Amino acid sequence: MSHEDATHGPAPLGDVDPEPMHRAVDALTAALHEYVDVAVGVRAEFGASEADDDPRILALENRVGTLNATVFDRLHDALGMHPDLTTSVWGPGPQAEHTDVDADLPEGTVPAEVFYLGFVVADPPAGASMTLDGVIEELDEAGEQAAARLVDGGYQVLEWAASRGMAPSFGDDPDDEEDDL
Repeated sequence: MSHEDATHGPAPLGDVDPEPMHRAVDALTAALHEYVDVAVGVRAEFGASEADDDPRILALENRVGTLNATVFDRLHDALGMHPDLTTSVWGPGPQAEHTDVDADLPEGTVPAEVFYLGFVVADPPAGASMTLDGVIEELDEAGEQAAARLVDGGYQVLEWAASRGMAPSFGDDPDDEEDDL
């Protein structure tokens, strides 16, 4: 669908049939319920790390991701919206300024938070000289520039990363080299 059609325009939409959107949500809901059932069974057989890599889990995660993309497409095609339905957000506890985690930090340590900037990038048109593999290079370059701007602005950037497919994990791999800014 073109971003120049009426669906993406500034005028409110008239009659919109929500049924295709509901069917997409129902399919995603069923897959999520199946994931829970399979995950409980797999976890009863294996440890957490093995369960994460179990082919049944990986297949269902792929299916959930595909169905979530279908929900996005149905909403986008019918409403022209670009819904952000895959972001996970954990809010701060009741004391937003100070958490129990802060109490465990050595004196003088400044608490840090992780920020993400996500992109959904489609394949370039047929015959184009670029591929999706080039996106990570562009994002890596932009990340370096953004980190430098944050440091120049007085922030302390402890780590930064560009990743493909999922949010990067920080501090989990002792072999990770930190970027010096």
